[in-house]
Amino acid sequence: MADPTAPAVHRPSEPLLIAGALAGPVFFTSAVAQMLTREGFDITRHPISQLATGGLGWIQVTTFVLAGLGGLALAAGIGRTVTEGTGRRALPVLVGIFGIGMIAAGVFRMDPENGFPVGTPDGPVAQMSWHGIAHSASAAVAFTALAVAAVVLAVRFARRRAAGPALLNGVAALVLLLPMSPDHMSIQIAVNGLVAFTWTTALALSLRRRA
Repeated sequence: MADPTAPAVHRPSEPLLIAGALAGPVFFTSAVAQMLTREGFDITRHPISQLATGGLGWIQVTTFVLAGLGGLALAAGIGRTVTEGTGRRALPVLVGIFGIGMIAAGVFRMDPENGFPVGTPDGPVAQMSWHGIAHSASAAVAFTALAVAAVVLAVRFARRRAAGPALLNGVAALVLLLPMSPDHMSIQIAVNGLVAFTWTTALALSLRRRA
């Protein structure tokens, strides 16, 4: 999804872009492995973030932090490669906010609820803890920042009359900005994560190809 008319990537940027490209695969490989092996986890009831709770929660915490560091690396890579045109200042800042938000979402864990981890009472938590609130806020800020970045990239492409990439970026932004459905929230969060990390991986790889 990178701008094909952007300046060529300089070699010092390549490790940053590789790290940015790996953030998504690392996140979802870890998450899917945990979904399949953690007793009691049900993606239709439990958001991915809930994997950060319980005795093995450190695995998902680490996954969030690594993904966030990948986002920060991508932001730095964008800053070095997208040096002219629409979004040259906004894109690295917005992707950087996404990275920081992902790290914060790992540091601040959500509350156990709906029977997970095993032994947790069924049903939603009666009152969210401060760290549960911080987790939700961090994730919301991260995905919103990335949605705005996708809008900025869509405008960049539109101004260069690249209709296909502009449309794809617009669709990604729309998915990330859709209001959460209380009945299908865990599935929607998973879809948002898939869209977000597909977007960051595609952007990183597209920029790297100009090396």
